[in-house]
Amino acid sequence: MTKSSLPELLHAAVTAVGGVERPGQVTMAEAVAEAIDDNSHLLVQAGTGTGKSLGYLVPALAHGERVVVATATLALQRQLVERDLPRTVDALHPLLRRRPEFAMLKGRSNYLCLHRLHEGAPQDEEEGLFDQFEAAAPTSKLGQDLLRMRDWADETETGDRDDLTPGVSDRAWSQVSVSSRECLGASKCAYGAECFAEMARERAKLADVVVTNHALLAIDAIEGAPVLPQHEVLIVDEAHELVSRVTGVATGELTPGQVNRAVRRAAKLVNEKAADALQTASETFERVMELALPGRLEEIPEDLGYALLALRDASRTVISALGSTRDKSVQDEDAVRKQALASVENIHAVAERITLGSEYDVVWYERHDRFGASLRVAPLSVSGLLREKLFAERSVVLTSATLKLGGDFNGVGASLGLAPEGTGGEEVPQWKGLDVGSPFDYPKQGILYVARHLATPGREGSRGDMMDELAELVEAAGGRTLGLFSSMRAAKAAAEELRGRLDKPILLQGEETLGELIKTFAGDPETCLFGTLSLWQGVDVPGPGCQLVVMDRIPFPRPDDPLMSARQKAVEEAGGNGFMAVAATHAALLMAQGAGRLVRATGDRGVVAVLDPRLANARYGSYLRASLPDFWYTTDRNQVRRSLAAIDAAAKADGK
Repeated sequence: MTKSSLPELLHAAVTAVGGVERPGQVTMAEAVAEAIDDNSHLLVQAGTGTGKSLGYLVPALAHGERVVVATATLALQRQLVERDLPRTVDALHPLLRRRPEFAMLKGRSNYLCLHRLHEGAPQDEEEGLFDQFEAAAPTSKLGQDLLRMRDWADETETGDRDDLTPGVSDRAWSQVSVSSRECLGASKCAYGAECFAEMARERAKLADVVVTNHALLAIDAIEGAPVLPQHEVLIVDEAHELVSRVTGVATGELTPGQVNRAVRRAAKLVNEKAADALQTASETFERVMELALPGRLEEIPEDLGYALLALRDASRTVISALGSTRDKSVQDEDAVRKQALASVENIHAVAERITLGSEYDVVWYERHDRFGASLRVAPLSVSGLLREKLFAERSVVLTSATLKLGGDFNGVGASLGLAPEGTGGEEVPQWKGLDVGSPFDYPKQGILYVARHLATPGREGSRGDMMDELAELVEAAGGRTLGLFSSMRAAKAAAEELRGRLDKPILLQGEETLGELIKTFAGDPETCLFGTLSLWQGVDVPGPGCQLVVMDRIPFPRPDDPLMSARQKAVEEAGGNGFMAVAATHAALLMAQGAGRLVRATGDRGVVAVLDPRLANARYGSYLRASLPDFWYTTDRNQVRRSLAAIDAAAKADGK
C-alpha cells in the first residue's frame, strides 16, 4: 500500500460515515499502516472524538491480509459491524478495487443452540432431558421468553443473543444455549448443518476483518484450541480492559453448588462406586466451605487440601467411567453425557490446578451474601501469557482513550508483558507508543477541581463534609451530575442523602436497566445519575445533560482484595514499587475513564470534581493527575461554584 493513498482512503471513509477528519486520526492511521507493514507492535492513545475506529479500520482494510479486531464492550462491537464497517467497505470498494468481507465472532454460548431448543435441556434431578417449554408456565416471564425465542429461531439469520430484541434473562437464555464444552460437535449433532455458532465460524474463515471480544481472544490464547481463524494483524480496541478480561478467563472457581450439580449430572451415567466417591468428596468439600473465611490462602489448609485431592481423584474416575458406560434408558444420552462431562471436567481442572500449587497462582476464599462461599484461583500476572501468546506471531495494535498513565505507556506496557519502550532484544517484542491527542481543548472546556479542604476518606464511616460538598456542587450545577462512587454502598448513601436535601431527581444504578437510566439522565438536564466508577466507563452523554462529574474518592483497590494485594506484594519482592505499579495504576486507569465522561463533544463544558484531598496533597497525586485529561486545575471551591453556576446559566439561556 502506498503511503500517499492512505489519506485518500481515510477521507473517503470519514465522508461515508458522516464524520470530520481529525489530524490525530490521520496520524493514527499512518502509524497503524506502518506497524502492519513492518510487522511491529503499536500502543496508540486516541482521545474521545478522534475517530479511532476509522483510524485503524482503514489501514487494516487496505492491508489486504486478515485482521482480527477485539473489543471489550458490546456497544463498540455493534457500532463496528452495523455502522462503521458497512459504510467504510462501501466507500473503499471503488478505491481498493475489491470488496473486503467482515464478520462478527463470539463464544458459542452467545448463539442459540438448535439442539437445546428442539430436544430440550438436560435436567439435573431426573434422567434424560426435559422440555423447557412444558416445564415453564406459559404465563410466566420465563415461559413467554422461551416461546418468543422459539418463534425467533425460525426468523433469525445469526442466532446471536444480541440480535434478539427485547433481550431475555440469563436464566431464559441458558435454556437454549450451550458452552463449547457442552456442545456435541457439528458432526455428531442432528442440527450440525444448521448450527448458528458453526455458521458464524464459517463466515469468520472467509472474512477479511473478524470482529470479536476480549474474552474470546483470551480463550483462543489460553486454551490452545484455536477459535479464531488464522490472522496476520490483531487490533485490540478498549485495550485498557484487556488485562482484566484475560485474568477473568484465566480464573477458576469451585463452589459447593457447582460440585453438587456435577454429581447429580454424572450419577445416572456411571457405576455406583464412581458416583459414590464423587458424592462423598462433594460432601467433604461442602463441610470445609461452610467454615471458609474470605481472604487469600498463601498455603492450602490441610482440610481443604484433603477435600481437593478427593475431588480431583473422584472426578478423574468419573471422567473415565463416563467414556465407557452407556445407558440406553437415558433419553438423548449424548447431550446428557456431554453436559455431565463438561461439569466434572471443570471440577477436575480447578481442583488439580489448586492442588499443584503453582507459585504463579493466587488462591482465595470469597463469600457472597446470596451464593455462599466460593474458592477461586487466578494467575498472579497475565503478562507472560500475553507476551508469549499475543505478540509472538502477528503485528498487534492496541488502542484506547486511556493507555498513557502518569505521562508514559510503560505502566500499561508492563501489564501486557512488554519491556519499557525502546529496550530491545530478540526475546522482547519491539513496540512504540503514540499519543495522537484529542480534538477537544481540555484546558478551555473543563476544570479539574480537587476538594483539598475535606478530611481524608477513611475505610468506613460517614463522610459528612463530603456530602455537604457534593450537595453544594450539584446545586450550583443545577443537577446535570454524574456521580461516580468507589462502592455501591457509597453511591446508595449519597443518593439517599441528596434525595432528602435537594429538589433534583437522583437516579441510582441498579434501580433500573443501565440503558433506561442513561436515557432518562440524558433527557432531563436537572437529573443526576449515581453509580460505581467501574460500571460507568461506557456512559456517553454529550451536551448539557452532564456538566459535572464527581468522584467520591481515589479508586484504589480494596486493601483486602486478594489478587491485587498479591500482585502488589510480588512487585515489591522483585524490588519494584508495588503500590505505584498496581494500586496507583489501577486507580489512574479508572479515574481517566471516569473523567473522560465529561467532555464528549467540542461544545461541552464542565467540571470533574474529586472529593478526595489526597489527589492534591499526596506524593502520588501528580502521577494520577498526569493520567487525566489536561483540564484547568484548581482547589478553589468558590471559583468552582461560580464556574458551575455560569455553565448552568448558559445552558438554560440556550433552552437546555
